[in-house]
Amino acid sequence: MESIIKIEKLKVNACHGVLDQEKINPQDFIFDINVYFDFIDAAKKDDINLSISYCDIMQDVIDYTKNNTFNLIETLSYNLALLILNKYSAITKIELTCSKPNAPYDADFKNVSTNVTLEWKEAYLSLGSNLGNKEEYLNNALKALNSKEIKLIKSSSILYNEPYGGVADKEFANMAVKIKTVLSPMQLLKAIHKIELDNGRERLVHWGNRTLDIDIIFYEGVTLNTEELTIPHKDYKNRDFVLIPLKEIAPHLI
Repeated sequence: MESIIKIEKLKVNACHGVLDQEKINPQDFIFDINVYFDFIDAAKKDDINLSISYCDIMQDVIDYTKNNTFNLIETLSYNLALLILNKYSAITKIELTCSKPNAPYDADFKNVSTNVTLEWKEAYLSLGSNLGNKEEYLNNALKALNSKEIKLIKSSSILYNEPYGGVADKEFANMAVKIKTVLSPMQLLKAIHKIELDNGRERLVHWGNRTLDIDIIFYEGVTLNTEELTIPHKDYKNRDFVLIPLKEIAPHLI
C-alpha cells in the first residue's frame, strides 16, 4: 500500500536567481511536495510518533530556502529534496516542485518551475583491490559510499583470492556491499569511477592490477545493456569472488 503526505503551495520569500537584483531583493517561491512513506501503522494507532510531521518538513523548506542563495532553482530543488530524504529516514521517495511566479523576464507568462523526483533504490556492488594496502583501499571505498546520495547498508567480510582473467598477477581482496542510492545507474557508475580515481585507480590494462575496482552487480528494478554499463553484471555468475561475498550479505538474492 502506498501512502503519501502532500504539501501544496507553500510560499517562501527568499533570494535566489542569476541576476544581481535577485540576490538582494526577495521574491516568492512556491513549493509543492509529496513525500512517500508507510504511515499505515501511525494511522491505525492514531500516533503522531509513528508518523512524520508535515509542519517539520515545511519548516525545513522555509529555513533552507531563506538561509541560502543559489543561482538556479534547480539547485535549490535538488538540495531540498536531498535534505528531506536524508533527515527523515522513513521517507522512501520525494517529489518536489519549486515555482518562481515572479521571475524577472519581460514576457507574458504565469509561472516557471522545476520538478525533482528522488527515490531510494537498492543496489549491490562488488569491491576489489590487489595493489598496495588492499584493506585500506577497501575501507576508503566504504567511507566514500556514505554520502547524501548513497548510503551503505551492509558489507561482507573480505575474501582473498587469486586474480581472475589471466592478466593481473597479485592476490585480490574482494568484498560485496549493499547500498541504497538516489542516483540513476549511470550516475552511480560515474560516482564509483570517481571513488576509484580518488584511490589511485589507473585504467591502463583491462583486468590488470588495480588499487580499487568497484562493479555494479545489481540495481533494483533495472536491466541494462549498454557499452558503458550492463546490469546485472554480465559475468557475475562466473566469479566466486562476487558470489561468495554476495551470498554472505544477501543469501536469497540469487
